[in-house]
Parts: sequence; C-alpha cells; structure tokens
Amino acid sequence: MTATAAAVGDAASALDPGLAHLLARVGLTEERIRSVVAQRRADDPAPDDPFRGLYVTDEAVDRLLSGGHHDRLPDQTDRIAEVERRADDATAAGAPPRLRLLAERFALTPLDVDLLLVAVIPDLDSRFERLYGYLNDDVTRRRASIGLALLLADHPGTSAAARSRLRPGSSLIDRALVQVEDADRPFLTRSLRVPDRVAAHLLGDDRPDPALLDLLVDVEPVGDGTRLAGALAAGQRLIHLRETVPGTGIALGAAAVRVAGRPVLAVDLNTLARRPDATELIPVLTRETLLRGAGLVGTGVDTLAAAAPDALRALCGIPAPLILIGAATWDPGWSAEVPLQTDAVAPTLDERTALWNLALDGAAPIDPDSVTAQFVLGPAQVSRAVRSAKAAALLGDGDVGPDELRRGARAQNAAGLERLARRIEPQVGWDDIVLPDQVVRSLRELAARARHRDRVLRDWRMRPGGGRGRGITALFAGDSGTGKTMAAEVIAGDLGLDLYTVNLATVVDKYVGETEKNLERIFAEAGGVNAVLLFDEADAIFGKRGEVRDAHDRYANMESAYLLQRMETFDGLAVLSTNLRSNIDDAFTRRLDTIVDFPAPDESARLSLWRSCLAPPLPVADDVDLGFCAKAFTLSGGNIRSVALTAAYLAAGSGRPIGMGELIAAVQQEYRKLGRLVLEREFGPYLKPRAG
Repeated sequence: MTATAAAVGDAASALDPGLAHLLARVGLTEERIRSVVAQRRADDPAPDDPFRGLYVTDEAVDRLLSGGHHDRLPDQTDRIAEVERRADDATAAGAPPRLRLLAERFALTPLDVDLLLVAVIPDLDSRFERLYGYLNDDVTRRRASIGLALLLADHPGTSAAARSRLRPGSSLIDRALVQVEDADRPFLTRSLRVPDRVAAHLLGDDRPDPALLDLLVDVEPVGDGTRLAGALAAGQRLIHLRETVPGTGIALGAAAVRVAGRPVLAVDLNTLARRPDATELIPVLTRETLLRGAGLVGTGVDTLAAAAPDALRALCGIPAPLILIGAATWDPGWSAEVPLQTDAVAPTLDERTALWNLALDGAAPIDPDSVTAQFVLGPAQVSRAVRSAKAAALLGDGDVGPDELRRGARAQNAAGLERLARRIEPQVGWDDIVLPDQVVRSLRELAARARHRDRVLRDWRMRPGGGRGRGITALFAGDSGTGKTMAAEVIAGDLGLDLYTVNLATVVDKYVGETEKNLERIFAEAGGVNAVLLFDEADAIFGKRGEVRDAHDRYANMESAYLLQRMETFDGLAVLSTNLRSNIDDAFTRRLDTIVDFPAPDESARLSLWRSCLAPPLPVADDVDLGFCAKAFTLSGGNIRSVALTAAYLAAGSGRPIGMGELIAAVQQEYRKLGRLVLEREFGPYLKPRAG
C-alpha cells in the first residue's frame, strides 16, 4: 500500500462512515492508478520529456508496434472486502454509506462501481487530472478514457461485457451517472465525465440539480395515503390520480409516498411540458429521484402528454414509485405501463376547515359556516390564500378577518375565465336590494344552498349517481331592470365570491359547432374558479328546442342538447337570467334547483328604490317629492337608478342640489328611451314648468 493511499485510509477512519467508505474506495482506486503509472514509466523510453503527449517518438512507435505488455494489477479482493465489511457495520448502525446506497438504488454491478470511481476521482482531487493526462498520452485530456477506465478496473478493452457497461442500456449511462464525451473518437479513447450532481451527492450535498430547479415544487402531504402506500408496498410502481380540485392530487400522492417510507420529490409537469428539452431532462429527473431514494409525484400529466408524449413515455419507465396527477382519465396510449387508476377525492368541508386553521396557525380560527365553506380549494391554494389574506391585512390593522380571508381565497382564481366573461367584484349587500320578502327569502335560500352544498350533496349523499355534478343552478326571471343582475351580485358578495357575467357576444357564433366550443371553454375555466357564473339574457342560448324544418333548426337543437348535458356536470353556482321565462326549454327547468321570479316593483317598493338611489352623500333639495315620483312613475328599479344618475349629472352641471326639476327632466329622458309617451296626468303639475 502506498503512503498516500495509507494516509487516505487513516484520514477516512476519522470521518463519518459514509465519507470514510468513499475515500477508502478512492484510495484503493488510487493504488491501481499508481500501479499503472509505474508500469507506463517502466515502458516509456523518455518519461521526463517536457513535450510528452504533444508528439510521438520513434521509440514509442516501436513500442506500439511490438504490442507492449502490462502486468496484472495488484489483487485487491481482500482489501475491498475489508472496506465493505466496515460499510456493513455502518449500515447496521443506521448510517449506510452513500456509495453503497447509490449502487443499490441504481442496480450497479461491482464493475459499474469501479468505473464510476475511476471517472469521478478528478472531481474529488485535482492531482489526478495531470495523472490522467500522462496516462492518456495527451496533456489536454485530463479525464479517464474508456480504455483507461477498463484497464484500471482490470478488464481488457476487448471484453464485450465490460464495454457494455459504458454503452446505452447500462445503468451508468441511462441513469446519467456517467457521461461519455467525444463521440467522434474511437470507443476506447472517448472521455468519461461524472456530472457535478453525482459527485456532490457522494460528498453529502443534497441540493437538487440546477436543471430541475424550476420543475420542483414544495408540497405538504395531506390526506389519507394509507391505501395508495399499500399498493406501492405491494409492487404497484405507477399510479394515476384524477383530481377535480387543483392541488388535492399532489398532496395525496405526497402523503402516500411519505407513508410508504420514502422522501417525496414533487414535480410540476406543466412546467416540464413547456421546456424544449423535456425528453432530455427525464434521465436527470430519474437520477435525482434515485439519488434521494424518493417517490416521484408529478402534477399536470395531461399537459405533458399533449406537449411532449415522448417525455411522458420515458418518465413512466422510471424505476421508482411514480404517482402522476391530472384532470383527465388515463389514456392507455400515453404509455405501455399500466397504472393503478383512482380519484383524488376533493377534501370535505371539515378537512378544508382543518387546512385553513392549519395555515392560519391560530391567527384567526375559521368558522366554516360563514367564511370559507363555499371555497373549494386544495392544500396549496389554501396556503397561498392565507398568505394573501395576511398581506391584505397589512393595509389595515394587521388582523386577519373574514373579509381578508375571502379576498385571499378569491385571489386563487385563475385569470382564464376573465378572457371569456366579465369579472365583477361585489359591492352591494342584502340591504341594497329592494324586493318583496318572498323573493328575498328565495335568494337567501339559494345562498344557503351554495354555502352548504358540500355537506348536503357529498357528506349526506343527496345527489348520488347519474353523473351529475355538485353545482347549483338558478333561474332569475323578470322584466328588465327588476334587479336580477344585482341579486346575483348580492349572492356572490354574501358568499365572498366574485361574479362573472358571460358576454353572449363572445359565445354565440354563426359557424356550426363554435357556440358549443365557446361554452365548453367557459364551463371548463369556471370549473376551476370559485365564483358565481351569470348567464344574462339566457334565453338566447338556453332557449326551447323546436321542430326541425331545416339545418339551422337541427344545429340550434344540438346546441340546446349539449347545454342540457353540460349543465348536468357543472360543479359551480350558475345563475341564468331572462326577461322571457316562457322561452326557456322545459328540460332546463327540470334541472334547475331554484326559480326566482322578479316582479315589477309596486308603489311601496318604488318609494324605497327612490330613497335608496337618492341617499346621501348625494345632495337633494327640499322640494323633492319622492312620494309623488313613486306613485306617478311606474318604473323598474333599473330605470329609477338611471333616472337618479341622469338627474345627478344635470344637478352637477347647474351647480345645485338635485331638485324636482332635474328629476322630472331625467324621467322625461328615460321615457323617451323606453318609447313611452309623456302624459300630463302622470307628471301632473311638474310637467308645465319644464315645458315652459
């Protein structure tokens, strides 16, 4: 044993067992290198030539032509056995050496380990760069060549079995532990390089490969992963989870991997799908998973399948527990591997409440019946919502209350729906609407349905089978201006949700099939948004099916039939508003949860509306007779608001408070918009002064 190798062994014994094992094996490899160097110097006619490696002498040519000779390298069987016995002791003590774990996880043969050590030594000790340059007979090539690595591993370069360990199909190459460079050179003179991540891992560094940093996500294991962990323990390597609530699948998958006793490596496959080198990254991802001894959990398998199918097929071959999450059912064409398919069930109300309280960490305990029951969010979304709520609270006294929590929850809505519908942040409440008591009770019942639907439909199983979603659909019917849109805004505000009003101009298309596609995009985007979806003038697209007289009628009926089916599976709160209830198809009516009729306001309701629309801080003159206005003008709430706004502009232009003159002028203008005659019996004594 050389002095240097002995020093390495002595130093290794004082280190932690894992590093000691690595350095001991490196010391044995160093002995082989020194032996080969000694043999080379003995055969070299000019070992001290400063230009060695830059030219070939006549003596070297003669030596090459004579075939040369090499003695067998020293037998290290007993020495290796002793090093491995120490590794056994460390493993038994609960501290297995990293080199041994790497060999087990990557299924490496003893020859593979020897080749890996030869290739990695220059990354551990720079002295070996110059030694390899000497042995390569080229001072510019400072890494081991394949031929040199086989020689140091005591295998001839003509051994097909030994050469195969450094070709595609081997663990070293396919798992990216060793890279073969200089592909244009002859096989034996190609250089071997060990990626920095592998060398760092052997030395105890667990930081992930920089190429994967934008793919890795932090995930909190949530849910009962016992059953999935049992499947993994039984040998089921590939599992597919279909999720309906974003974030639930990856949390459940992480819980299953954790119960199975492995670390979790969570990956965003949506980001991987956008990478042009997605397929090339799979070996790097595989290597990272095996280095950690982890189970891989990936979300967004649908996106990866569409954008990079080759990358998905390669990913499915990873020799480690693999749980893939997506919104769609597994397509057998995605991979030859057959997965265990199951659903990531959305968390119950109690589970979501527990998630909120866990994220709040005692800052503001959640009352599930009044704050967050209507928000169906996954674990990661809840965590982000709480952080958003705490940030919003900094604008006030710093305390997180219900308003901040709802604002944080709404902030988790994706922006995709805003391209298809107009987003309205509710600004009105129950005190702002003027409707008959029966109508208000119906609206409050609708809000209660939305708030408690999970408990009734899921926990109490009141909507089993049939493929129906857990959504709630209501029809608001009444003349224009009777408060249908405002009522939808009030309900959204009561639930703490945003209101999205569908613009029919972006939906209805004259081309066959395009209307259905537009509606499908709206429903798909709305499925991932906690909001109230309002279809205004719904009879335009939810109208009755009629007798088929030509192709237009047939396609119109197809649109209605599609909507009937799609509304069945919608999981959100949808409000259809119409001025003509009789135009709504009867099949829709059967599927509605609530129908609310909005009557035209009577005199008492009109008086309340006038008072509400002309309330402070609006300046109103003493001569305004709201009782007369309520009795004389049979206007809807929308018309009254329009009159009040027009009167306000007239008053602002004249620089005085709103008086009866401004109100009468505004009413006359509203009558002209409505096509109604201005009759003296309606305006009474106020008409003549304005005419003059």
